[in-house]
Amino acid sequence: MTRRRPSISPAVLAASALAVAALLAAFLLLAPRLAKPSEASTETRFVREMIQHHAQAVDMATRIRDRSTDRTLRSLALDIQLSQQEQIGQMRGWLTLWGLPWGGAGMSSEHAAMMGMATPTEVNSLDESTPAQAEREFLQLMIRHHQGAVAMVKPVLTERVRPEVLALARQIASTQAAEIRLMTALLESRGGKPLPTPSAAGTMDGMDMGGAAPSLPAGTDGHSHP
Repeated sequence: MTRRRPSISPAVLAASALAVAALLAAFLLLAPRLAKPSEASTETRFVREMIQHHAQAVDMATRIRDRSTDRTLRSLALDIQLSQQEQIGQMRGWLTLWGLPWGGAGMSSEHAAMMGMATPTEVNSLDESTPAQAEREFLQLMIRHHQGAVAMVKPVLTERVRPEVLALARQIASTQAAEIRLMTALLESRGGKPLPTPSAAGTMDGMDMGGAAPSLPAGTDGHSHP
């Protein structure tokens, strides 16, 4: 005589499924809290320095949009303004969730130069040059700036970091590489040549977190948060 296997009621199956779902949800909620980046972490250093880097890009893009009449260049500048300002907000949100202040010592002027950032004199020239010259200077400065950003994300792409930081690093690498190609073509059409590629380091090691940061546009330096 064949023995019947004990049956499991649908109610028990449903309860088990709910229990598993609850445990999974609890794990997903608690996991980020158990892995908050520290002040010295790759995530925190990357986010703080990329906020500083993005802030200058937004500043330069704003200046050239106010002066240029070229539709393609103005559209590119607007894309940089909106996308990088949005990413600044995103990164500041992470710092808040991690229990860390927005501010902190940024890149020294020497390290900022290695990462393609412009000097205050170069930025101010966008307001002082003729519109045609300002367009060429903007493209030169922003190509170099983007090259520095691409270098900044490389260590994040190879280290074990939080998934949201990794996703942003990938987005920055892809978007800015495409914009470099567009800006190079726009610069060549104006008879200009790119500036020398910045001597950006390939790793986060040696980043000077204690130096004085270059000047940032008003309202974007993020020294503190509410």
